[in-house]
Amino acid sequence: MSKPAIGFFAPSGFLEPAVMDRAAHYLAGRGWQVSAGESVFAREQRFAGPDALRLAELQRFASDPLLDVAVCARGGYGLTRLLDQIDYAAIAAAGLPVVGYSDFTAFSLALYACAGGISFQGPSAGDFAAAADSGNADAAYTMEHFFGALTEEAYAFEFALGELSPSASLGRGRLDLLGRLWGGNLAMVCSLLGTPYLPRIRGGILFLEDVNEPAYRIERLLLQLLQAGVLEQQKAIVLGDFSGVTATPRDEGYDLAAACAALRKRCPVPIISGLPFGHGRRRVTLPVGAPARITVNGERVLLQFRGYPRLRSR
Repeated sequence: MSKPAIGFFAPSGFLEPAVMDRAAHYLAGRGWQVSAGESVFAREQRFAGPDALRLAELQRFASDPLLDVAVCARGGYGLTRLLDQIDYAAIAAAGLPVVGYSDFTAFSLALYACAGGISFQGPSAGDFAAAADSGNADAAYTMEHFFGALTEEAYAFEFALGELSPSASLGRGRLDLLGRLWGGNLAMVCSLLGTPYLPRIRGGILFLEDVNEPAYRIERLLLQLLQAGVLEQQKAIVLGDFSGVTATPRDEGYDLAAACAALRKRCPVPIISGLPFGHGRRRVTLPVGAPARITVNGERVLLQFRGYPRLRSR
């Protein structure tokens, strides 16, 4: 039996070579054949090499028939520059699991909007590197859900309802909703409004996260989605990790909880928080565009999904 093959490419910001080395060491120890594109080791200003290189490697790795999974090495910024040059139909037809998060949100949403292709919001090279430390429980959690989601025909996990969503705001904590799972980084989702790269999804389950944004900016981005008519078309809004929310001198007690409370007054869609996904230390792997079901029972939330690309049998 041949080893499963994983390939890394860097379509956005540059990566420190030591991170890739540790990631490769971890995966090789699990029996994987690891390859990395030139972009993973390239640097031009803040980018992982010139646009042409990053575009070519995204296209090649995301549709390579010799790979079992392709992973975006890191986020940052740069994918928006490439969106109008990607052959989405070819990538969707390849049916390869393609994984990334943060800036990768732009690609995930564009792939679904332009070709109906399903990709994953999940770990990057840094997460695999962290997993090389056998004592890192958060990295182990991320790996468990990554390999679980990509090997199972259907996947499910539970999490605790977050403090941003009091059970009383969800009809006494009882919900059972079906919809198409989609979303990613909040700022990136908003950046695609008015473009052909934002999916027009009705009745979806929209998950969102962000990092290093004060509460008022998070509220402003959420209100932009509300005022653009996106939020009210969904079955549920699911909030993940919003790491690094810093107070400003004018907040006077205003925080992310206050922002969410204000949004609930204006948005008729249930807002569920606590999703273990984002820029924090642990994250689940989520297929963007897959059919999903979310169930809230008291203080526990169950998320299930199916119908997404999986690792090929070898």
